[in-house]
Amino acid sequence: MSQIIALTNQKGGVGKTTSAVNLAASLAALDRRVLLVDLDPQGHASMGSGIDKYDLDKSVLDVLLGEATASDVIIRGLPVHYDVLPGNGDLTAAEVELLDSDQRQSRLSLALASVANEYDVVLIDCPPSLNMLTVNALTAAHGVLIPLQCEFYALEGLSALLDTVEQIKQSVNPELAVSGILRTMYDKRTSLTREVDKQLRDFFGDALLKTTIPRNVKVAEAPSHGIPVTQYARFSRGSQAYRVLAKEMIRRLSL
Repeated sequence: MSQIIALTNQKGGVGKTTSAVNLAASLAALDRRVLLVDLDPQGHASMGSGIDKYDLDKSVLDVLLGEATASDVIIRGLPVHYDVLPGNGDLTAAEVELLDSDQRQSRLSLALASVANEYDVVLIDCPPSLNMLTVNALTAAHGVLIPLQCEFYALEGLSALLDTVEQIKQSVNPELAVSGILRTMYDKRTSLTREVDKQLRDFFGDALLKTTIPRNVKVAEAPSHGIPVTQYARFSRGSQAYRVLAKEMIRRLSL
């Protein structure tokens, strides 16, 4: 059975999209069939996978609005070795477009139902906000992966996300669970990182993933080349960390 995982954090700049792209590539390298859904109007997951977000005939918005099927819009056969349901700035209209729609919070779930079994894992890159797109992702998902930067405000706003996860679980998606908390841009040499790390361990316990993603210039450079760091600089520290993350997620989710 396919596992659908939403990567979300309403705080921007925590490595959410970078983690979505590189986890997708790392899972694909381990022979898992992967679909990456770009639900962020910035379209960075699409761009980071080698897709020109400005040259899309159709996007995930068309799928949400029922104007195309997921199978029609998914881009297959990419050099990154995983499939992509692309998104772009058109998604900014989703909030208004879906407002008066039937089953507006379940549109993505219904759309993915027809293709999910083609994949071992579906990763959803959510926007950095708790809006209708994020609600759609959480309604469709089995689990939530939360990238978190080890900084002073790391836990600020996280309670709102966890409350939303619990509300979705209670109302429409009883299968939803936190699949893991991922520490990104991690530098254990700093006292701040160590302090925040302890807070995270105390707060999340087993939900905190063992894998950490270090600060690494190659990770930052890869998106400008339209490929994951696992292809751009496969022996870099960042690339190695994402491969370790993929193995941990495979164990954790029994993929």
